[in-house]
Amino acid sequence: MFHEEELNLMKGLRRGANYIEVECGCTNKKYGDSIGKLKVFANGQFVIDCHCSRHCTERKLTPYDFEEHSGRPGNRKWTHHVWVHINEDKVPLYKTELLKFYKYAANEVSASCRGKRTFHRDEFIRCVRCKKERRFRLRTKEECRIYHDALAAKRWKCVDRPYDKITCAVDEERASRKSSRGCPRFANCEGCTSCVCVGCLKCRFKDCSCRACVDFMQNAEP
Repeated sequence: MFHEEELNLMKGLRRGANYIEVECGCTNKKYGDSIGKLKVFANGQFVIDCHCSRHCTERKLTPYDFEEHSGRPGNRKWTHHVWVHINEDKVPLYKTELLKFYKYAANEVSASCRGKRTFHRDEFIRCVRCKKERRFRLRTKEECRIYHDALAAKRWKCVDRPYDKITCAVDEERASRKSSRGCPRFANCEGCTSCVCVGCLKCRFKDCSCRACVDFMQNAEP
């Protein structure tokens, strides 16, 4: 899986049947280093057992949860804040070979998705019968899946709407109302980095075979 030269320089290296384990840590300026054991599995899953104290019982943490457990203040960015020892230096994961093998598909069930984008603006899909555009809210993973499947259906109709049952006879939203799509920065935003998502664990799905989901699960960076 990895280049032997770099692996052999990592502190606490241990090899298992389908994983390698190294010592890792996350630094809190007030309380110091939280030390853990990072396991990187062949399928791309990252799991950390915390050993910050002899009383700590936190096991099988995601990197995001380990960062949170360490009490590190500020923005969550575990790829930069969780480190391993290489030649006694603390090297962030994003600078190591290890991160190349992280796969969203293997870690999707973890809590690490909490560190990702949590907001998606409302979207519209046009009914193939009445040609009216209908609003879809994308605040939860379930709502994102409803919109995702409706968009993939190609021939979506008003009667297919799974919530707020409507028919083609219901009036379409006014243009002035449509311009408000829920952006947290600007009421009439036409699309910005705060409300337009190009892919995250909320709007991409492991069990979907569409190109967007497959590419995200296989290739997206943590």
